[in-house]
Amino acid sequence: MCGIIGSLARFKDAGLTDRVTAGRECLIHRGPNDQGLSVHESNGCNLVLGHTRLSIIDLSEDGRQPMQSIDKRYTVVFNGEIYNYLELKKELKELSYRFDTNSDTEVLLVSWQEWGKRCLSRLNGMFSFVIFDSHRQILTCVRDPFGIKPLFYCFNEKGFHFASELSAVKHLLGCKPKLNFQRAYDYLVYGRYDDCEETFYKGVMHLLPGHIMNIDCSPNSSTPSSNEFLNKSRIERWWWPNIEENSDLSFPEASEQLRALFLSNVRLHMRSDVALGAALSGGIDSSAVVCAMRYLEPDMPIHTFSYIAEGSSVNEEKWVDVVNNQVNAIENKILLNGSDIMSDLPTVIKAQGEPFMSASVYSQFRVFKEAKDKGITVTLDGQGADELLAGYESYVGAKMHSLSTPGQFPRMLRFLSNWRKRSNNSLAFAMSHLLDNFSSDFINRFIYTFHKSPLPPWINKSQVEQHEIRPLRPAVPKPIAKNKNRRLVEKLRYALAGYRLGALLRHADRNSMYWSVESRVPFLTQDMAQFILQLPEDYLFSPKAETKSVFRHAMRDIVPAEILSRKDKIGFVCPETQVEGMLLSELKKNTSPKLFLADKVNDSLRPDQIWRLVNFSTWSNSSGVCN
Repeated sequence: MCGIIGSLARFKDAGLTDRVTAGRECLIHRGPNDQGLSVHESNGCNLVLGHTRLSIIDLSEDGRQPMQSIDKRYTVVFNGEIYNYLELKKELKELSYRFDTNSDTEVLLVSWQEWGKRCLSRLNGMFSFVIFDSHRQILTCVRDPFGIKPLFYCFNEKGFHFASELSAVKHLLGCKPKLNFQRAYDYLVYGRYDDCEETFYKGVMHLLPGHIMNIDCSPNSSTPSSNEFLNKSRIERWWWPNIEENSDLSFPEASEQLRALFLSNVRLHMRSDVALGAALSGGIDSSAVVCAMRYLEPDMPIHTFSYIAEGSSVNEEKWVDVVNNQVNAIENKILLNGSDIMSDLPTVIKAQGEPFMSASVYSQFRVFKEAKDKGITVTLDGQGADELLAGYESYVGAKMHSLSTPGQFPRMLRFLSNWRKRSNNSLAFAMSHLLDNFSSDFINRFIYTFHKSPLPPWINKSQVEQHEIRPLRPAVPKPIAKNKNRRLVEKLRYALAGYRLGALLRHADRNSMYWSVESRVPFLTQDMAQFILQLPEDYLFSPKAETKSVFRHAMRDIVPAEILSRKDKIGFVCPETQVEGMLLSELKKNTSPKLFLADKVNDSLRPDQIWRLVNFSTWSNSSGVCN
């Protein structure tokens, strides 16, 4: 796990190395163990690559980056982990490749040397990396299938720039970053963020999950233009799983294979040369990870880290205790109160780099701090299982949509009846999500927008008009399954591709890396996703309305029965109501017209609205963003 940064310029720029070096300082928390820098000048191309290293695999200096291939053709800066690097290394040795280190970075570099971008389908890992081919003069940027590891980039008159965090990108721009007003409005009014390539900085983008960008660095004229690299760049999707049902497995057979696949992934994710622990919420997903760790390593000390909402209706301590007792864990519980949240809020916002949704992000922030304090450098987490295994209640609409084809209506009614017996949500909840799946995206956006009011009274109308803000709710990718019986898995595929999962993975990455802790997510692998998304939908959301059905079955005798039979879902929840009054007071102190806020803030704002307004106000004041 590391931080990466770099700039590419056509024009001679004496300050290029200094800006990359300054930006690299913003990434020290991502890699406190080592730093590296390389400069490449050829054919009028000026490239500076920077790296900060958190040593996890091969703790020696041999793993230092930027790293060059033995023949000096390729140079890479890499953030992440390749968990199956030993298996790939063995295969590459059989192809007569020589290795000088024990690092996964060198395995990635040699894999690219041998297979090019075809190597990506072989990788079991989380990664964002940038690799320069000095022979072809091609700079390639890659992000893992789910967007576990971040990669921001920008084209401007100075060239092309990239980094692991926005704070580092700022140093590469050569000027103060400008606010993306549309993104800010979408966040404040609709709570939308991290669901597309745009960021809160105008012109600074995410490379989307599962995408690759190539930039041709070779000169094409004697008078290069300032936007040359943008014109010579190309982005394409390299990962998009097949969702057509392709399994003759019975439910027990599918369960058995999923069990083996999950245990194999957890074993790979436990590869580390430093101390290992796990985040435990008490839900099925994190509990499965912890119990799998114990199943695979009966004698290994397992540190678990859990946020406990003391005296709250969302307290999950009893479930955490069930798991800790079964695996004989070294438990670490984090108790927080409202004053903790308020005093740490500026720090959490700085760590996240952009505004975020709720105080639950703070709970996770403190979980990773506790891991750091206890000397744990790597944690395993259950993130991504809800998107992969249809764990959210809202997927009831997509499941009903799959059952809406001719001849399936009785099945849909039986499913709905069973769902009502299991769920705490209303029939109206199910029907609204079904309607959302049936109707066009424009109709959904129109209804949602005007149901919520297109322009809330606390928004400054003149600012909206001045910056030509589109008040309609931003579009959501509309899954269109070729097979109408596969509407649920199509929605899961879109969720995995970043729309729903992106924000959660961003929270975890920034929270963990702020404390120099590596957070690993064994549910999110290419093989797991491809296997699950081609199973019959009934194996995921069963006819009896059981979510994650095949996985619950797969984890029997590994995870306690009372955990597997849970029907509720909570996670790391930190109630905003505990600090609502303090947040509103803070908001009234920080209001400003440039933040879209009207002169007077309405005391009847909902807690989630107050949270977003305080979050955005604090971020904009501290980030240096300008109009």
